Amino acid sequence: MCSTLCLALLMVVGTAQLPGNPLPDGWSDPEVRAAVPYDEIAGKAAIPALVVVLAVCARTLWRHHRIARRARRALAGLPASTVVVLPEEKPYAYALPGRPRGRVVVTTALLRGLIPPERRALFAHERAHLTARHHRYLLAVRLAARANPFLRPLRTAVTYTTERWADEDAARSVGSRRVVARAIGKAALLSGAAPAFAGISGFSGFASAGPVPRRVAALLGPAPVARSWPSVFTSVGLAAWGAAVGTLVSAMSSANSAVTMFLILHAATPL
Repeated sequence: MCSTLCLALLMVVGTAQLPGNPLPDGWSDPEVRAAVPYDEIAGKAAIPALVVVLAVCARTLWRHHRIARRARRALAGLPASTVVVLPEEKPYAYALPGRPRGRVVVTTALLRGLIPPERRALFAHERAHLTARHHRYLLAVRLAARANPFLRPLRTAVTYTTERWADEDAARSVGSRRVVARAIGKAALLSGAAPAFAGISGFSGFASAGPVPRRVAALLGPAPVARSWPSVFTSVGLAAWGAAVGTLVSAMSSANSAVTMFLILHAATPL
């Protein structure tokens, strides 16, 4: 949000002096333009960049809601239960958010390949996505990656982490980490290409998102230690604290730039 706001302010400062621009005359003063190095070049370059950012974010939101409508429309004639079993030969499962509780959608082809304990793990995994509202995290990080390409690795990390989050919740629900690992492995082998709204829309799928081998290996290992924050004296803790501090510094830098430019423009605007 801060980087997009900075882009908009760059455009304002860099184009305020252009003839016919409806912006306040004070924004074209040399003192204001001096706040931006190469203000004319930066301002004009910010116009197409901002247009691209707004366009791709709008397209992402439109696509998300369009696929959600398609999915809900496909289930409109079915009983209003929290679990929907579709008689399809393509194996897949996904969590469809909605009010008040959302729905878990799974096909008979996938259920046939799982034994009863693994089916319980599947449903627990998808319910965990709905309970924690993972679709909001995924949509937010997708929009962030569209607005700022440097955040693309964060999208991959959040997608994997939401899957691991649901894996651990499912393991606690069924009481066996090995059962959940086996269910994930089987689902990954059974599910070829998942339908559009199961994978790319932001609705977490049972085996359609995140590196499956890493998830299975994590479940076959010891359970994570229940701790609010890892110790800084461990490798995981050092990485986590380093990432947290870096994120804070980056956010404060972006916010400082945006606030500074906003105050400069506010001071240059006649009351």
